[in-house]
Amino acid sequence: MAVKIVEMDARSAAAWDAFVRARPEATFFHLSPWATVIGRAFGHATHYVMAEQDGAVVGILPLARMKTLLFGDLLSSTPFCVYGGSVAATPEAAAALEAHALALRERLGSPALEFRRREAPDPGWTPRPPLYFTFRKPIAITGDDAKDMQANIPRKQRAEVRKAIEKFRLRSVSGSDTRTLHRVYAESVRNLGSPVFPARYFRLLAEAFPGEHDVTTVLDGDTAVASVLNFHFREEVLPYYGGGLRAARENRANEFMYWEVMRRAGRERGARLFDFGRSKLGTGAFDYKKNWGFEPQELPYCYRLAEGAAIPENNPNNPKYRLFIAAWKRLPVAVANVLGPPLVRGLG
Repeated sequence: MAVKIVEMDARSAAAWDAFVRARPEATFFHLSPWATVIGRAFGHATHYVMAEQDGAVVGILPLARMKTLLFGDLLSSTPFCVYGGSVAATPEAAAALEAHALALRERLGSPALEFRRREAPDPGWTPRPPLYFTFRKPIAITGDDAKDMQANIPRKQRAEVRKAIEKFRLRSVSGSDTRTLHRVYAESVRNLGSPVFPARYFRLLAEAFPGEHDVTTVLDGDTAVASVLNFHFREEVLPYYGGGLRAARENRANEFMYWEVMRRAGRERGARLFDFGRSKLGTGAFDYKKNWGFEPQELPYCYRLAEGAAIPENNPNNPKYRLFIAAWKRLPVAVANVLGPPLVRGLG
C-alpha cells in the first residue's frame, strides 16, 4: 500500500511516541508533547504529521510555524528544540514526509523551511554555514564521587567543583521547582542581554514530561544561586535551560551544578550519555563546554527556501542585534521579565 500522511491528534499521540522511542535516530525533541507546549506557551501553529503504511506508523515529522512581526516567518522542525527533522523507517516514508513539508511551506507562504538535523543535512537542501554545535559524550558513574569525578570531568573542573563543595559549602536539591528555576534563569539571561521565556513555558514543560525532567538547583545557604531544567531520554541526560546569578561565578555554582546533574543522572537514572546542548561558535558557552572535555559536533541544520529568501539569522551573533543586547543588559530584571516573553516567541 502507498504511504499516507495523516495529522497527529490526541488519539494517535501514543503511537507517535512509541515510534519515536523505537527509532535510535529519534531524539527527545521528536516526542509529541512538544506540539502542545509550543502551541500553549507561544501561540504558534503546529503541524505534526505521521506517515502510515498498512496501518502502521512508518515515519513522523514535527513542524511548527514561527511567524512574528519582528523576526519573520519560519516553518521549522522544530523551534525551541535543538534537534528535529523527519524520522522515517523507509525511504518512501522519508520522501512522503519531505514532500508534505515542502507543500505545506508553499501553502502557508513561509519563506523558509528548516530541519534541525543532528547527524547530516538532507540531500538537496541548503546547509547552514557553521554556527551551531552540540556537545555530547559518554559518562560512567559508579557511586564513588572521587573516582567518578576524575573519570568524567577534566582536572580544572574537578578543582572548581571541590572548591564549591569544600570552600563555599554549596549543596544541591533536585525536584520540579520551575518557579525558582525561572527566577534564577531570568536574571541570568538578562545579564547576557537575551529576552527571557515566560514562566509558564517551564511549567508547561514540566507538566508535559512528568517522568522525564527534573530541576537541579544549587543553594548557597538557603539562597538559590544556580538552577537548570534537565530532560531524560533513554540513557541520556540533557541539561537544557539553566543559569546562575552573578554570585555563581565567584562560588563556582555553575561547575558544581553540572557535576551534580551528571552525578545524579548516572546514579539515580542510569544515564550513560551527557548531552550538554547547543552553543554557537565563538561564544563563551562554546568554550565553556569544550573546557569540560566535550568535543563540538557541528549541527547540520538545513533549509528549503522560497525564491529570493535567505537562511534566517535571528541569533545574537548577528551584528544588527548588538545595540539591542547592550541595552537589554541594563534593564531591571522586573522590566525584562515583562518585555521578554513577547519577543522571545520569535527566537526559538
